Amino acid sequence: MAEFVHITVAGSARRIERSGIAARSHGWTGGRGVYCMPVLPSFTLTYQWVRELRRWHSGVLVGVHLRLPDDEPVTVGRYGAAPRETTAAAAVAAVRELDDPRGYEVFVPRAILSAEVRRTRDVPQGVGWRYLPAAHGRRPCPCPSCLPRGGYKVAKLRRRFPYDEPPKPKLELMRRLRTASTADEIIDVLCKLGQGRRGGAEELAYLADHPDPDVRDTLESVLRAYRGREARRLRERLQHNDLTAPDVDNC
Repeated sequence: MAEFVHITVAGSARRIERSGIAARSHGWTGGRGVYCMPVLPSFTLTYQWVRELRRWHSGVLVGVHLRLPDDEPVTVGRYGAAPRETTAAAAVAAVRELDDPRGYEVFVPRAILSAEVRRTRDVPQGVGWRYLPAAHGRRPCPCPSCLPRGGYKVAKLRRRFPYDEPPKPKLELMRRLRTASTADEIIDVLCKLGQGRRGGAEELAYLADHPDPDVRDTLESVLRAYRGREARRLRERLQHNDLTAPDVDNC
């Protein structure tokens, strides 16, 4: 018999001992089943998923030990990569032989029966890795997928490692605008100016007669972020020029 451990919330422990583990997780090919990890000689590697799963489940987590027949069909592989089909005994052997089994998981494509559950046990809530194996000492990814809102110390990490670049000061953007030599460079700076309320639309008036229509279209759109009468006049001027411009295709 092959022995595995499934990590779940403590509130489900008594129900699992009574009724087994429902097949709620989705496998690589879309089928439902149960994720688990082979019981290894290393305590830390056996329960390596606890700390990562704490990011997605509130409350205390526990380990559910279960035994499956050696010839039980399962899949084994590292998370995020296509797993290979094998048997429970072969999956345990394959993970044990790895130099670094962190990130590996076994998927049982069915529910676990109550008779296959051996016991549940408390586990330290800080054991294992978080975000990804060997993440310690590496700058965390601050994207919404890796750092969902409401997680433990997420706000602090977002302040340290902002996902979006801080807005450039207006003086720097205007300096870049004056030195821009191509239409693409001008459009890039204009888009950055349009990310906030900038005031002083008269500084952009000289672009209203730019020969590139894309620059004029971008300027008209960016001026919506500007306040004041001058911004409205520039927008009206650009809209009027577009309406009265000759149709090149019909010339």
